[in-house]
Amino acid sequence: MDSIALGYWMRPAFAVTIDYGQRPAAAEVRAASGVADALQIEHIVVRADLSELGSGDLAKTAAIGVAPVSEWWPFRNQMLVTLAAMRTVSLGVERLLIGSLKTDQKHADGRREFVEAISALQSLQEGKIAVHAPAIDLTAVELIKQSQVPMDILAWAHSCHVANYACGTCRGCRKHYETLQELGVDPY
Repeated sequence: MDSIALGYWMRPAFAVTIDYGQRPAAAEVRAASGVADALQIEHIVVRADLSELGSGDLAKTAAIGVAPVSEWWPFRNQMLVTLAAMRTVSLGVERLLIGSLKTDQKHADGRREFVEAISALQSLQEGKIAVHAPAIDLTAVELIKQSQVPMDILAWAHSCHVANYACGTCRGCRKHYETLQELGVDPY
């Protein structure tokens, strides 16, 4: 939901989806492709099987001891930013947008300090790609309202952490349903 609302709001030239070996990768790619088509944004899929490095729900393993939540994947946002930058630097991309929200700040890589540090690191390298999190002070509901994304486009969202079809019980599905309820939409 967050990436879809951010894409609708910011209308970037490219949408990048990373299949890094996470369980719901096929559904995430399918959803992103549909939204990118609807918004007439070029969709790029990067495939890098890092499943052996995963932890928790997304990897179908027990979360390691330092995991703050069950779906934590070690250094996930750092990896996603790096892979997206690697793929888009040849396209002349100068700025990557990430969907970090106010509610993501329980994760170290969802905080403003992380965004600033990863942006500084990327800017030191050839290509000098900056990283921005335009919704970092917003909740999911606030972002969706700010973006004015229509529900028929938001409906493409796939939030499940454990499957290619919504399980209905994982943290991702629960957040999805709670967000819809806060927006006044009955998810059931």
